[in-house]
Parts: sequence; C-alpha cells; structure tokens
Amino acid sequence: MSRPVWLLDVDGVINVARPGWGGIPRRGVAHSGGHAYRMRWAPALIDRVRALHRTGTVEIRWCSTWCADADEVERLFALPRLPRAWSEHLSSTAAAEAKLAAARQVLARGWRLVWTDDVEMPTGGPVHDELTKDGRALLIAPSPREGLRPDHMDAIEGFVATRGAGSGGGRPGPEGV
Repeated sequence: MSRPVWLLDVDGVINVARPGWGGIPRRGVAHSGGHAYRMRWAPALIDRVRALHRTGTVEIRWCSTWCADADEVERLFALPRLPRAWSEHLSSTAAAEAKLAAARQVLARGWRLVWTDDVEMPTGGPVHDELTKDGRALLIAPSPREGLRPDHMDAIEGFVATRGAGSGGGRPGPEGV
C-alpha cells in the first residue's frame, strides 16, 4: 500500500487565534526573514500530528510560506524534521501557485493526497474536481481562526488508514515536491 502525502500549512491551520481543543493553548515565537511572529496552537493537535507521523502511514510535508523556515516551527511545535514542498522564501502569490503545483505533483506521482490549507484550498469547481477525482485526495480548508479540529484529524487518520481509489504508485520519498 502506498502511503499518502499530507501537505500541511501552518498559519490558519496550526497557528490560529482560537485553537479550541480543550486545555490551554500554547504560545511562542518563530522567526522568518528577520522578523518574529507570534504563534498560538493546540498541544493536542500537535500530539496527533506527531503520532500520525510516527505511524509511518503518511508522509507529512510542509506546504506553507514557512517552508524556508520550517525548522523554526518544528522547534516551536516540537515536531521532527519534515520534508518541505519547497525550500526558498516565496511571496504569498508565489506560495499559492506552489501549493497547487505541489498538490498536483503528489497526485501525478500516483500518491494519494491530504491537503490542509485555510486559504488556498479549492473548495469547488474544476480544480477541486481534478484533485479529488476517484477519491484520491482529501482536501480540508479549516476556519483560519480555529484551524484543524479533532473531526478534521479523525478524517485524516481515516483517509490515510485506508487504501483509496487511484492509490497506485510507489512510496513517497524524502524529497520535496
């Protein structure tokens, strides 16, 4: 069974204003481009991301404007080093294009796709239909104020635990898209 690739955004997905998972949200600072950015996240969400990574049933890749500085968010969230969809600093516009290109590349290689993004996610129309054809992709666009919720993680865990239609191809490697 080939394992899916999860393209994971940071802001609006993990870093959110109201991470209501119960318990007290964690706060910290990450740096990018000489600037400090305040972060707020739910420890329970990070625990589930970390646990899913440990199972090896999905390859989690950063797919965010944070890619060039993903070591900062990995340090802050106490996550292991994860592959990046790209390595250079990109503008918001270029990152939007790179995110869709990364999603298409995952599917073109025959792997199933999980994509979580609060802004760039196609929620309908021809691009959405292209990506989700044959059940090969799970697309989640969480509320940018709340980010990923327990039901989103339940859906992700269920998707990666099953062999979906169109799941041919080999195992994803450590390289970025």
